[in-house]
Amino acid sequence: MTQYKVIGIGDNVVDKYVHQGMMYPGGNALNFSAYARMNEMESAYLGKFGNDRVAQYIQQVLDELEIEHSRSRIFEGENGYARVTLEEGDRVFLGSNKGGIAKERAWDFSEEDLEYIRQFSVIHTSLNSYIEQDLAILRKCQVPISYDFSVRWNDDYLQQVCPYVDISFLSCSHLSEKEREQEMRKAQQLGSTMVIGTVGENGSYALYKDHWIYQPAVLTDTVDTMGAGDSYLTAFIVEMIRASRDGQILSGQDDEMLDKIKASMEKGSIFAAKICRVHGAFGYGTPMI
Repeated sequence: MTQYKVIGIGDNVVDKYVHQGMMYPGGNALNFSAYARMNEMESAYLGKFGNDRVAQYIQQVLDELEIEHSRSRIFEGENGYARVTLEEGDRVFLGSNKGGIAKERAWDFSEEDLEYIRQFSVIHTSLNSYIEQDLAILRKCQVPISYDFSVRWNDDYLQQVCPYVDISFLSCSHLSEKEREQEMRKAQQLGSTMVIGTVGENGSYALYKDHWIYQPAVLTDTVDTMGAGDSYLTAFIVEMIRASRDGQILSGQDDEMLDKIKASMEKGSIFAAKICRVHGAFGYGTPMI
């Protein structure tokens, strides 16, 4: 069987659980790489690290997970972190350093970086990655780009990002049904081939060529919702790759694509339920620094 690979490019942090005195590796792009490995797909990570103990710990975990990260940047300064607590299993963010050195340093992708990235089936990144200005450069790799907007976007931001993004993920639990459909259609009209809108315990919706698909959530005894959305989108993408001809995630006849999307949404829901039973985004907790 062909061995496909994916890469997360963007944010990494530790989530400092102040009520536990523990910290866990996280960040949308890093989580994507970790969850892909948990779904038995080879993955890599390209990010910006500080040179503090937090950064060293995250890199140690990446090594333990056998996630290649040699093209990441290491800068003098503080790594990204967020302060978190839990309320009845729901993660609550208390503040962060906004990515630490990541917000201050440019990506400056080289031709060598782009050649390296071309070997992957999908690039995943996010709104927390300070990468908006570099999407046009990544587009040159001709590798499909997946992008997580989380809950923070407006019309200007969609116009800036969607023309370069093949798959858009929007967290829509805070929207009415009408608003969710409206926002998902905007992302499609602005250039995203596929748009996924997640609504927490109420499931998820996909929009592909004006076709709507619904997938209910898989309910579970939740320990921690950290990483629920990231785990859903990762398992979705991994299954889309595996179900596609030659790993071409966006290829196929419409009926075939709709079947693949539905099956992949189900995989995402199952895996997200599994991750909700884990402390932190994917475990690997250590005493807080």
